Amino acid sequence: MSEISSAERDRLLEHFGRRYGNGEVIFREGDAAREIFMLQEGRVRVVKRVRSVERSVHILKPGDLFGEGALLPNTLRSSSAVALSDVVVLALDPDTFNQLLQGSGAVAARLVQQLVRRLRDAEDQFENMLLRDHTSKVVNALLKLASDAGRTSGSAQVAVSPLELSARSGLDVDTVKRAVIQLREGQYIRIVEEKVAIDDIDALRRLFTLLGMQEQARGQSA
Repeated sequence: MSEISSAERDRLLEHFGRRYGNGEVIFREGDAAREIFMLQEGRVRVVKRVRSVERSVHILKPGDLFGEGALLPNTLRSSSAVALSDVVVLALDPDTFNQLLQGSGAVAARLVQQLVRRLRDAEDQFENMLLRDHTSKVVNALLKLASDAGRTSGSAQVAVSPLELSARSGLDVDTVKRAVIQLREGQYIRIVEEKVAIDDIDALRRLFTLLGMQEQARGQSA
């Protein structure tokens, strides 16, 4: 929370700080949304249940806001939030959060930037829903991560875990791992110090096009 002075941060943590252990539920889908959370330490997984299946929607890092649905009156949580490690959060009621926004243009800008990013992520996830091939979904997610890092050709390294790829591709973690193994065996990617190294982005993009053509051909022959 670099937008707030250290003195203000300490004051907020004293009054509104909470700690959650690894695996602990911060809020559940369907709960009344009464607080907005600002993640200070650790990582949080936002999960959505569709029928009997849970899907990761976002993986949050320090500085991220979540639970912003509480800004709307009488709102229920549309997803669950679970600590992926020991975490520290600020849990702010809407009035306190609005006071913080009014007192800090930088915090307001962070909120707008995050909401725009969430909208873009939702659009990406919708695009991936239209893809039927699992490998295509993972390749598409990797190409977008490389683009987010400013790399549209040449090589790129992206720091992304299987859980994060699961959230971005809309697949379960085991399916993501199988797709990653296939891409490694095809020498499209390498795993280097917990990062995905793409040595040739253009080659990966050509693979994505080829997979799309194969999927289209299967659809026509069905």
